[in-house]
Amino acid sequence: MTDQIDKDRIPQHVAIIMDGNGRWAKQRGLPRTAGHAEGVETVKKITTEATRLGIKYLTLYTFSTENWNRPMPEIEALMGLILDHLEEEIFMKNNVRFRALGGLELLPPKVQKRLHECMERTAGNTKMTMNVMLSYSSRWELTQTMQEMARDVKAGTLQPEDITEGLISSRLLTNFMPDPDLLIRTGGELRISNYLLWQSAYSEFYFCDTYWPDFDEACLQRAIIDYQSRQRRFGKTGEQVEEEKERN
Repeated sequence: MTDQIDKDRIPQHVAIIMDGNGRWAKQRGLPRTAGHAEGVETVKKITTEATRLGIKYLTLYTFSTENWNRPMPEIEALMGLILDHLEEEIFMKNNVRFRALGGLELLPPKVQKRLHECMERTAGNTKMTMNVMLSYSSRWELTQTMQEMARDVKAGTLQPEDITEGLISSRLLTNFMPDPDLLIRTGGELRISNYLLWQSAYSEFYFCDTYWPDFDEACLQRAIIDYQSRQRRFGKTGEQVEEEKERN
């Protein structure tokens, strides 16, 4: 299937909502935690494949602010998986920089420490950046950003008329990378669940029924092939896009 992929049109930034771990486990008569453990193995495979394909940024929705409402045993198991399966050798082998984004201060101290260690040790890697969104939701992020700008306006260091789309983007957690070209959701649900709402304004969406533990390299390749079959217009007409392509 790789031969169907145009290497010159690889999405620079792919964001994924990794859904279906619990249902995957339920189908097999296993506890939900088993699904999360299998999902971690999928993260390793997809990180390696994304690097091989030439994707520059991979952003994974790992734990939302709403997930704190789940049963505590499941939350504790998820935190344990982060501690036990955050394997730096995968990042070092593939020259991948690891970043954790979100309300990290809400996580257990041991998890915070482990995340910061991994970020520090992989900071010099340059082939791809893999972001995990932890204790994150887009409304939370936007609220934090608006509050920060409101404080600056009150202090007189920012004028309301200076608040632009570009300024807002520069204040978000994702300010170091381009907006997602492609947003994938596994598990069959057709929503984006409070994920990168500002950043995905012009992302291409790809939904599939495959549960995350079963999402493999071929699934990622199919998503990219589908993405490459589309014309990204950003509000322009198809004719304008084609004319610009010819000029360039």
